[in-house]
Amino acid sequence: MGWAAPWLFILIWSTGFLVGRAVLPYADVQLFLVARFGLTALLFTGATLTAGVSWPRGRAAGLHLLAGGLMQGVYIGFSYWAIAQGLAAGIMALMGALQPLFTALITTLVFRQRLSRLAWLGLAIGFAGVACVLAPKLALHAAAGAGSGGLPPLGAALAVLSVLSITIGTLLQKSSVAGDDLRPAGALQNLGALCVVCLLFLTVGTPHWDPHPVLWTALAWAVLGPSVIGISLLVWMVRHGEATRATALLLLVPPLAALEAFFLFHETLTPLQLAGFALALGGVGLTRRG
Repeated sequence: MGWAAPWLFILIWSTGFLVGRAVLPYADVQLFLVARFGLTALLFTGATLTAGVSWPRGRAAGLHLLAGGLMQGVYIGFSYWAIAQGLAAGIMALMGALQPLFTALITTLVFRQRLSRLAWLGLAIGFAGVACVLAPKLALHAAAGAGSGGLPPLGAALAVLSVLSITIGTLLQKSSVAGDDLRPAGALQNLGALCVVCLLFLTVGTPHWDPHPVLWTALAWAVLGPSVIGISLLVWMVRHGEATRATALLLLVPPLAALEAFFLFHETLTPLQLAGFALALGGVGLTRRG
């Protein structure tokens, strides 16, 4: 598991935003996420009851609900909404790779951990790269308005906020709940995510659901792939000290997701966005080294 888990996680994780892109013609993305997290919570609950594993109680249960609400509910809910607003799946995958930058900022601002000049340079370069990637979509929206294929500023802000939420949620996995069994932990965390996306659905969602085979296939993969296997691998790696290796391999997710989006949905990137890709990934690498 030590060497295989990070690679399997990256392969599965790269497909997560492609699911959001694939279901757009057939369902409201927030309603889709309600079904996804509800089914995943049921699967983990069934596994917990079958194995007779004890459930976390009190503060531990609350931390699991919070971690799941941040890691999955806010992160994926905001990400899918941004994709529905016109953000390419490959670009959203790049945003997720910025998690090391936010981790560095949190450890500096909250835990007073000092960063080297190289790390600060990496932070600056990384966020400059993200600005280059998002700029063409923002400019298109500003010039042509809604329906132009551009990205509204709110969508860009929520995409950045979603990465901050998964960063905090991942850090919670290293707290006092780290020793809890993954099955009840998965049930509670998906319940937390379900609460978040239900609120999002009631706020911005629509009852759009076209029972197309593509939609059912995407739902089945979203539950079994990213939600069950992917998140379980991520939590396992964080708990067992493989987070550093997973973070390094996260740099492979954006180009892999962009390549998959090109073949599946013919998504392309402008020269400025490609340069931003390179800057952002280079900035993450410098921050990790510093």
